[in-house]
Parts: sequence; structure tokens; C-alpha cells
Amino acid sequence: MSRRAFCVLGAGAAAAAVAGCAPEGSFQQATLGYKPVPQLGTPEKEPFQVPRVNMKKIPTNLHRQYVNHTGRYKPGTLVVDVANKHLYLIQDDDVAIRYGIGVGRAGFAWGGEAYIGRKARWPTWTPPASMIRREPELREWAGGMEGGPSNPLGARALYLYRGGRDTLYRLHGTNNPASIGQAMSSGCIRMLNTDVIDLYERVPSRARVVVSQNGVTV
Repeated sequence: MSRRAFCVLGAGAAAAAVAGCAPEGSFQQATLGYKPVPQLGTPEKEPFQVPRVNMKKIPTNLHRQYVNHTGRYKPGTLVVDVANKHLYLIQDDDVAIRYGIGVGRAGFAWGGEAYIGRKARWPTWTPPASMIRREPELREWAGGMEGGPSNPLGARALYLYRGGRDTLYRLHGTNNPASIGQAMSSGCIRMLNTDVIDLYERVPSRARVVVSQNGVTV
């Protein structure tokens, strides 16, 4: 059975799982309504505590899961669908991993193609001058806030470059899980810390990134 066929078993798999005769893993898929993606990385062994997230408070379509794709993008490509609050990592010719994201003002200001120019664990956050002008209380962090649980970049950051230069656009974690699926007042593209840890492990530097503001067919 191909990966595509497995991912689209749908109601048939659900019925078989309930009957107790489905293959291993199908019961979880039937219960959740989607095929979950096993965690890469070890959030429980981070240098700072990664708080557990109540996933019942986050819409199911924003949970990390396997989905099918059309083959428009090559394996290894990251596709950011700003309009629908999804980020896709193309796995192979049929399957992608879809993550839920939150979008900030900076996230609406940039689109097109880039690549991962740098990756960082528990990155330092330096608010840009424009943000400090809007929020003067952030001036104390003008020299940078060290990584940690209160840092708005969360557990990981992937920095988008184009033409050898930093676009100032980031894919990063968040200490505010409620922002997933939302359009917030500031920031780039935010993910659950467990999701950005997972993505960090899967994506190498120089990976292609496509950012679409108006929705995209993956």
C-alpha cells in the first residue's frame, strides 16, 4: 500500500479500527481524525522546560499531521500558507507534514522564495527598531534577550535568507500557544515549541522556502 493510500483511508480505516481489525496505528488515526506525525527531537530534555500544551484548545486542522499533496513542490520544500495558517514540509512525491502556525504583522509583510540560511536553538531575540518605536518598553532588550522560556522566539528559530542576505523573516517557536491560528500584532511565523523542535530536526540549512500570502495549493 502506498503512503498516499494509507493517508487517505479515511472512514474505512476508522470503521476497521473500531472493529478491532485495523493495522497498528490506525486506531489513533481514527480517534483523532487525522494521521499524527511522531515527534522528532526530545522536548522533555531541553535545557529549559517546554510546557505541555492542551491540544484540545487548538483546532484539529492546526495539529501536526500527514496530508497528501499534488506534487507541485519537490520533497524537502517548505511552503508557508499565510492566509490559511499552515506550514507544509514536503516529504516525498505524495505526502507532506502540515503544521499549524500563527502570523504576525511581519508575517504579512513578506512573500516569495527564500532558503533557510541559519538555524538556532533557544535563539536570542532582538526587537527591531520599528517595534521599539511602537513599544518603547522593549528598549531594554535592544541589545538582545537571551533564549529561554520567556523569549518570544521560543525553542527554535529558522532564519530565512535570500541572495545571501537575511530577510529578517523567521519561522520560530512561541511561548503563547493561543496565538496558533491567529494573526497577532507583531512577529513573523510562530509555531508550537514542540512543532518547531520537530521541524528543526527535519529541515537542513539551505532548504527552499516558499511563502504565499494569498493561500496556496500544495
